Amino acid sequence: MDTHLEKLWNALEKVDAQAAGVRTWGAKLAGVLTSGGRLLACGNGGSAAEAQHLTAELVGRFRDDRPPYAAIPLHADGSSLTAIANDFGAEEVYARQVRAHGRPGDVLLCLSTSGTSPNVLAAAKAAQDGGILAWAMTGPAPNPLAGLCDDAVAVPADDTATVQEVHLALIHLLCDAVEEAL
Repeated sequence: MDTHLEKLWNALEKVDAQAAGVRTWGAKLAGVLTSGGRLLACGNGGSAAEAQHLTAELVGRFRDDRPPYAAIPLHADGSSLTAIANDFGAEEVYARQVRAHGRPGDVLLCLSTSGTSPNVLAAAKAAQDGGILAWAMTGPAPNPLAGLCDDAVAVPADDTATVQEVHLALIHLLCDAVEEAL
């Protein structure tokens, strides 16, 4: 087997035990979304792309035709992002949006391969302060983000690409669980 695929295979085997927890997230998120709440999602680089992939599946659809649900990728508003970074610093780009868009009972999903990104940590803290449920998908634990969030799935892989690939599989699992719960 190719080395890259072997790393992915091994990491997927190690997170399989956490699949039930992600399915529980999906059931909870379905309840939040159907009651008018929203999902906020954040990450940097590839993790931002995965956050946007997730929100697109919820606003659009994953497998089944259904009503659209409120899901916002916090990196996607370039004007807000650059204004916040300019006026308040890069660490505040997500936290300020969490405070603006999030309401008690909403969900924030934080994606970080390292679990140490200052702007993602600040977003999780803003969520906690605002009564917003915070979940994380990270690389190996322990890490500050996993410790700060209400729940976390930590991928035990040292390779960033492998962590990101497993996160995408978990995002699809989450979407499947949301649609199943609807």
